[in-house]
Amino acid sequence: MSDIKLTSDFPTDELPQESQKKSDENQNRNFGYYWERIIHMGLGEIAIKVGTGLLLVVLLVLVIWVMDRFYLRGNQVASAGVAAETTQIATQSEPPVSAPSFNTAILANGISRAADIHTIIPSRPRTEVTTYTVQPGDNVFAIAEKFNLKPSTILYGNLDILAGNVDLLTPGQQLNILPVDGYYYRWNAGDGLNGVASFLGVTPEDIVNYAPNHLNAQNIGDYSHPHIAPDTMLIIPGGHGSIISWTGYRITRDNPAEAKVFGPGFCGVVQDGPVGTGSWGWPTVQHYLSGYDFSPETNHWGVDIGGALGSAIYAADSGVVVYAGWNEHGYGNVIVIDHGGGRQTLYAHLMDGLNVTCGGFVTKGDQIASMGLTGNTTGPHLHFEMWVGNNRVNPNIYYAFDKQ
Repeated sequence: MSDIKLTSDFPTDELPQESQKKSDENQNRNFGYYWERIIHMGLGEIAIKVGTGLLLVVLLVLVIWVMDRFYLRGNQVASAGVAAETTQIATQSEPPVSAPSFNTAILANGISRAADIHTIIPSRPRTEVTTYTVQPGDNVFAIAEKFNLKPSTILYGNLDILAGNVDLLTPGQQLNILPVDGYYYRWNAGDGLNGVASFLGVTPEDIVNYAPNHLNAQNIGDYSHPHIAPDTMLIIPGGHGSIISWTGYRITRDNPAEAKVFGPGFCGVVQDGPVGTGSWGWPTVQHYLSGYDFSPETNHWGVDIGGALGSAIYAADSGVVVYAGWNEHGYGNVIVIDHGGGRQTLYAHLMDGLNVTCGGFVTKGDQIASMGLTGNTTGPHLHFEMWVGNNRVNPNIYYAFDKQ
């Protein structure tokens, strides 16, 4: 009886399976062992978070790969196919297009550009004095409004031209336009900053610290004897001064010769005459204002009543003529009537050939002259002033004028 060999009688796949089972058990035991060690060290939670993060990264990479591999490339291939098909159809259905003819004269002459000479400049604050040329129909109020200034600033900036009299404004004049409301002062030899500032109603610092004046407090030295060259023009922000008024006082019947400063129309000695009624009549046939209104700020102490050349001018009340003739300060032909009791009226810009003479008696409503253009005026009108109680007053208090 022969020996039996056991080694070769088992199926060939049983031993590897048993070996694999033992290997897995060993790996599980090793994983459990190391996991217990990690938990024991207090790193379990961290390990879970790290593992979760790695897993998310792997999944994200996998998704990107799948999209690139199967989805995006598929769309690109499909788009290319559609484009090729469209091109083929267009080529088959459309006739060939010839290029347009080209005008070679364009190369020789160039392409002209439409020029626009109007340039819009944004509004910005001014710091320097500019100039403005007076236009026909201008007045101080309109010019001031154009530059966002007070009317008095136009006068204070041009005393050498207008002498404080708005009626001296004429077309063609070159006016100084200040950047701010104030006074344009010409420095004189011997002036002191304290005195000039006080006269103009400001402080010395207002003058020195205003940058456009280009002054330096350290270089100026003593304010009483500052180092400022004579004839230097200084902008005085907020400055204001006194303006000489050439109708600044009442012409009395007692001494009318005092009015000789106004011009050759002054009267000598006149006899006493009638006294007014105490009520005012219309001084002309029109009732509307055209030009300047009553404005002491601009040294305009009357109203400008519109009308046609040659319109009748009437005595507003009874009285004695104390001035009749030419005025040297822009008013042209002037008549002044003293009504007694501190009441007086003035009529300016009259036509030549007055109906009254010095010392003549007039009655309320008498025609004394005709509306003219004499003196400084841009159109026919009557400049009318009133005195009541030895003070110049606003005629609007006593008359209901229509204002255009």
